[in-house]
Amino acid sequence: MLSEQVYAHLRDAIMRGDHSPGSPLKPQDLAKEQGVSLAVVREALVRVVGEGLADRLPNRGFAVPAFSDHRWQEIAEARRSIEPVVLRMSIERGDVDWEARVRAAHHRLVRTPAYVPEEGAHYTGAWAEAHRAFHRTLLDGCGNRALLETFDRLWTASELARRWSAHRNPGRDGAEEHRSLEEAALARDADTATAVLVRHLTLTAAVLTDGQGRST
Repeated sequence: MLSEQVYAHLRDAIMRGDHSPGSPLKPQDLAKEQGVSLAVVREALVRVVGEGLADRLPNRGFAVPAFSDHRWQEIAEARRSIEPVVLRMSIERGDVDWEARVRAAHHRLVRTPAYVPEEGAHYTGAWAEAHRAFHRTLLDGCGNRALLETFDRLWTASELARRWSAHRNPGRDGAEEHRSLEEAALARDADTATAVLVRHLTLTAAVLTDGQGRST
């Protein structure tokens, strides 16, 4: 379906950083680039706005969110409030099958290249999905569908900021953070696991804040 293709192309372009933070997303230019109608482009733009990957500005059209947008800190605060609670529940309730899924998800994350030379300094789609799956698997032992759906929404809303954060702090050892999360969860050490998770989430948000010249 044409509208789906245009939406997927636009979403991927924003995620790759083809459109810089705060830059306008002009329907006319996008329609010309894709060889489609303005109606198809506007439909795609409305969808990416719904995912938090673009803003619809009164009398100004559409734009990529800015680094300074307060939403990133609000989303990070929401995740720091909710995910440690869900992780603790998951550690308490998860069975042996959950343990096996966590180990498999972490193995996949470790074995998936985060970057490839031909794609530049951007996450590969495969790594981004492995990353999401690892965090989701850590939590799905809780058995609470409503909480997991909340995680899914917050994850999608924070994906763009997470990618920006990685590019602004290339020296961060995310692999070690993930390893510590896996070890603490499988050891059923809820206190350590939740502390590691909070720090993990805080570092992502702090990089964006630091980039604005403010203290965290």
